[in-house]
Amino acid sequence: MNITSLIVYCFIVTFTPGPTNIIILSTVHNFGIKKAMKYTYGATIAFGLLLVLSVILNTMLIAIIPKILMVMQIIGSLYILYLAYQIYKMDTSKPAVNQTATFLSGFLMQFLNPKVILFTMTVIPSFIMPHGATLPVVTISVIAITIIGFLAFVTWVLFGTIFKDFLQKHKKTVNITMALFLVYAAIMIWM
Repeated sequence: MNITSLIVYCFIVTFTPGPTNIIILSTVHNFGIKKAMKYTYGATIAFGLLLVLSVILNTMLIAIIPKILMVMQIIGSLYILYLAYQIYKMDTSKPAVNQTATFLSGFLMQFLNPKVILFTMTVIPSFIMPHGATLPVVTISVIAITIIGFLAFVTWVLFGTIFKDFLQKHKKTVNITMALFLVYAAIMIWM
């Protein structure tokens, strides 16, 4: 197993902008670190659970995975567009109570996030299983990849915290930009 390639792949996919990272940045911007961390914890637990499910699915259901991925692409794209609309229409003049910046929403978003689904469905069969996937190796791999994902999410929380003053000063522009990034992510799923 080429561990360097695995780690590079994990870092590239988890640290680059995607729906979860953009929502984390937007949550820090609009509601602060505490809400963003709740969302991050939910996203991290779901991320690890998706890795475990990937192991199970990749060993049992290889024939239907493309069909599952297509359904997830459709559902995920629609959900991402919904989130983009919610961020765009957010009234920046009033303090808001956000129901989407919760542990549960962070958890559920991972199951609708095509980037995460595609990543979790490819990382295990591409890097782990071809090299004699014993239970200890798979378990350690799932834990290590989950930690990398958590580090990526926390990086986005820190980025939002560091640039909070800038983000607050340009709140409407930032919300529109975040919404456009989410629309872009939804479109890229189909390209």
